[in-house]
Amino acid sequence: MLIASTALILVTVAGYTLLCMASPFGTCRKCDGAGAKLTVNRAGKLKRVKPCRRCKGQGKRLRVGRRLHNHSREVHRAGSR
Repeated sequence: MLIASTALILVTVAGYTLLCMASPFGTCRKCDGAGAKLTVNRAGKLKRVKPCRRCKGQGKRLRVGRRLHNHSREVHRAGSR
């Protein structure tokens, strides 16, 4: 049982690592990739109010795994100088 759960964890981590390598940016969860806060006006149409603060209007954010990878690279570079 322990071996199976360890293998499952390793496969999950490896899959997430490959995802971060192939696609380092993910959709912003706050604005759902729209890049702006959307509201519905009285006529029933969507209206952009202002850019999303988290993604700064881009609709994409750097994934956590990629952010950790970038930080570890910076620490390694700083320590090996």
